[in-house]
Amino acid sequence: MPFTFPAGSTTRRPAHGRLSLILWLIGWVLGLGIAPESPAADLLADGYHVYPGQSIQEAVDLAGRNPTNKMVKVHAGEYRPAAKRQALVWFNASHNGVRLEAVGAVTLTAANPALTSPRAEGYPAVVNHVVYFGHGVGSNTVIQGFRLTGANHFVSDKFTRQMEPDTVVPKNLFFYTDGGAIKVFGRSSPTLRNLEIVDNYASPCAGGISVQQEGLNQEPVVIENCIFRHNLAQVTGSAIDLLAGSAARIQNCLLTGNASNQGIDVVGERSGELHFTNSGVLTIFQHSVALVQNCTFAGNRNAVDDMGGASVYRNCVFVDNGMTNGLAGTQRYEMDLPAGARVTGCVFHSPLPDPRGVVRSAENLLQAPGPQFDSDFVPAAPEYRAAGYRPSPAPVSAVR
Repeated sequence: MPFTFPAGSTTRRPAHGRLSLILWLIGWVLGLGIAPESPAADLLADGYHVYPGQSIQEAVDLAGRNPTNKMVKVHAGEYRPAAKRQALVWFNASHNGVRLEAVGAVTLTAANPALTSPRAEGYPAVVNHVVYFGHGVGSNTVIQGFRLTGANHFVSDKFTRQMEPDTVVPKNLFFYTDGGAIKVFGRSSPTLRNLEIVDNYASPCAGGISVQQEGLNQEPVVIENCIFRHNLAQVTGSAIDLLAGSAARIQNCLLTGNASNQGIDVVGERSGELHFTNSGVLTIFQHSVALVQNCTFAGNRNAVDDMGGASVYRNCVFVDNGMTNGLAGTQRYEMDLPAGARVTGCVFHSPLPDPRGVVRSAENLLQAPGPQFDSDFVPAAPEYRAAGYRPSPAPVSAVR
């Protein structure tokens, strides 16, 4: 049965084992990409340990119920959905305080071609979001060290109550569609650390991370030491999108090769609101706020569009965000700040840093020479010494 959007949901304004291991091996040998989930993770003194073929979600559930051991460690491999649903892994109030950490190279993907057909919308994705953080999750809830990929505008409204038991905060269109890699919803402020978010697509918004706190934004979502690469959105915020009434602290992140406005504004078409045709890869909507520090935006289709008016940008680097794919007929820019923002210590290498003239040259370097990036986007040019992203050392758990 096709997904149907909830009535009145298209406004951008806030609404106020052994057997399974054998099956896994058989699926792997046959090349089916199937990863049936075994019924238990391994509980050791330092947490629940999950290996390929076991269920991350079951381990998260067990840690949520454990009053003293909230750690889940996921070991090297690729983990994909075993069924069509809204998320591969989800956190709600019952999981507050759980820490999900990668040990080695771990990929979480929205895709499982064995469960769908090339003719199906969203193929090969079979979940809306790779990871979901819902109402009642605090900053002591952490995800760290993963590669998140494979979202492709698969949309389902099934099993909502299982994933998000809260019924107080209204769920609109964007609850289901936005945030291909990560969706944050309601009074939720998780810590997202050392993630690589790559090759995700969502429509209308946020192939990468969608934050939808619906005004319950007293605590910001923390996004730190993350890489956003080659994420796409039909409309806005292909890497990060803060819907109205949301807050985030974004620190030491790299955004490169991302692009919004890949087609018509499907929300504007349905609602009659203003069409977004030239958005950034970081979009901040009205009544939202971000603190963005030491981030690098390079080679995207635009960098930042911020309609909130209260955000702060410190020591960031903006280099040649002139990608031309997506809707034609608009001029590329680095920062579009129609309501203003506080911008200090930032370095720009671009023909059009700031079309509205908000960024002050006395507090920023608007015409810097080329950064001379290395393969990790670390600049050699001295003008960039105090600004931009620097690779973060891998946490100890990631290399054990």
